[in-house]
Amino acid sequence: MARPDKVAAVAELTERFKNSSAAVLTEYRGLTVTQISELRTKLGTDTQYAVVKNTLTAIAAKEAGVDVFEGDLALAGPSAIAFVEGDPVEAAKSLRDFAKTNPNLVIRGGVMDGKSLSAAEVTKLADLESREVLLAKAAGAMKAKLFQAAYMFTAPASKAVRTIEALREKQASTGEAA
Repeated sequence: MARPDKVAAVAELTERFKNSSAAVLTEYRGLTVTQISELRTKLGTDTQYAVVKNTLTAIAAKEAGVDVFEGDLALAGPSAIAFVEGDPVEAAKSLRDFAKTNPNLVIRGGVMDGKSLSAAEVTKLADLESREVLLAKAAGAMKAKLFQAAYMFTAPASKAVRTIEALREKQASTGEAA
């Protein structure tokens, strides 16, 4: 018979898996409570970093329909999961940067949109530019194409004006010579 506190923990983890756009599995062996608190602060309000019990997490993941915690992502050792409700790129960047300064934090992998991510793929995700930067680049490219199209439409008219002006100057100079 399951204890009520464990049932509640599984239910909470299941909800976190269902509400998250991504989850990153880490090993935190050797980090102090102060360092974990610092990491939680750096992750911001859209990401919850939770130290989890492996067996309860495995049960909750299966209940949420996340079947990726096997093989390389097997839940073993001291595990913590960053549940990302906002931008996965920002959370991956925060975790990567914190792991650089604190080598005791090991990114083991993750899950995004129901698909498994290796540690290398989480690092690639962290290398992406933020959503705002990508949108700005796309808007700039579209604006440049619009200016190019506008120039193409006005080019024949301006070429005609320059040709007419050149003919007037030629007539004026030939008229003065005669």
